[in-house]
Amino acid sequence: MKYVDEFRDADLAKSLVQQIRATARRRWTIMEVCGGQTHGLLRYGIPHAVHDAVELIHGPGCPVCVTSQDNIDRAQAMALQPGVALTSFGDMLRVPGSEFSLLQVRARGGDVRIVYSPMDAVRLAIREPDLQVVFFAVGFETTMPATALAVLQAAERNLTNFSVLVSHVRVQPAMEQILQARDCRVQAFLAAGHVCTVTGYECYRDMVSQHRIPIAVTGFEPLDLLSGILNCVRQLEAQTAELTNCYPRAVSAEGNAAAVDLVDRVYEVADQEWRGIGLIPQGGFRLRNAWERFDAAKRFHTRLTPVQHSGLSQSDCRAGDVLSGRIRPPDCSHFGRGCTPETPLGAPMVSSEGACAAWYQYAGTSHDHLEPVR
Repeated sequence: MKYVDEFRDADLAKSLVQQIRATARRRWTIMEVCGGQTHGLLRYGIPHAVHDAVELIHGPGCPVCVTSQDNIDRAQAMALQPGVALTSFGDMLRVPGSEFSLLQVRARGGDVRIVYSPMDAVRLAIREPDLQVVFFAVGFETTMPATALAVLQAAERNLTNFSVLVSHVRVQPAMEQILQARDCRVQAFLAAGHVCTVTGYECYRDMVSQHRIPIAVTGFEPLDLLSGILNCVRQLEAQTAELTNCYPRAVSAEGNAAAVDLVDRVYEVADQEWRGIGLIPQGGFRLRNAWERFDAAKRFHTRLTPVQHSGLSQSDCRAGDVLSGRIRPPDCSHFGRGCTPETPLGAPMVSSEGACAAWYQYAGTSHDHLEPVR
């Protein structure tokens, strides 16, 4: 427990680890949904500390990683059009499309700008009325209230030079699709606490009943994660399936009603293509008809033409297997070789929430001895 020992609440953390080990009479498989949880687990060596009792596998909870290749290509094409500025969070710039990243498109002369909130893009549109400003809207329900507010602000100001390329996704349908796979090994979930701060957690109750699977809502600090793991192990050993909030300081059953109302006003649920996973029914969102004038996909229609190249390609990337928990990143033959943060094959090696980036960053600290997924 070397790295757990370095945590400031080490005694409590070690106590939780001991309880997990003492409770588990067999080794259970638990999936943490969120990439932020993955980074927290690996940073503090938790997979190592509970290795005998729990196998922790990674889920699809990295919105940058699952953003469809088509939408990335669309964003790149928009950035290359004269008079258009494509704005995005920094994580998106290095994610490969079919052939290029937005960073490479910017090097080719495309107007690609980093912003820190959707309102930055709105303010840019106000300052430069002759510039068409597109905001690449990526994220789970957590970031959607901010994008919805940006659309409403643009409407209030009658902006005709602001639009949104919508690539928001819903995490619960992805969890359900993983459970329905024939090779699914997931026996419990650590649900993403930041999503539940907006949506609440009651939406998971039917999923727990239908699939008879424990779900514990957790945060991202070691004590949050260990508490969620212990909760799941206790349920699995008792052969029960319950929905539990292990993150009460931030999450309530009803969530943030004002934020949910804001999202519902601007967006509606839609089928969504998830990169590496495929089409997920009701797995994303689109703008409602009342706001379709702000839909960048309808305003711009061009796309990049793929260019043939030699060497490793996107087809070599096993991101889909990583995002669905079939393999760990180092089980991929390209991990740390043909695929590194400097030369990524796929988004999980790029994003700050990506599982491949987490394993690469913490290599040699918490997982050198762990067995590959069987």
